Amino acid sequence: MQLKYNRQPSFGKSLFKTILKLLLIIIIFIISIFLIEKISFPSPEKKFNIDITNEIKKL
Repeated sequence: MQLKYNRQPSFGKSLFKTILKLLLIIIIFIISIFLIEKISFPSPEKKFNIDITNEIKKL
């Protein structure tokens, strides 16, 4: 008589694995946001003033 091998994990184990994966993804996302905020990107020095009154009058 052979024992049946249970290939499917129990519901508790699969639920725990999915929650653990979601937590890891959320933690990695939050850490990446904080790291991106630390980087100082160059900003334009000159402010552009575009006159669009002529285009508004045409409408």
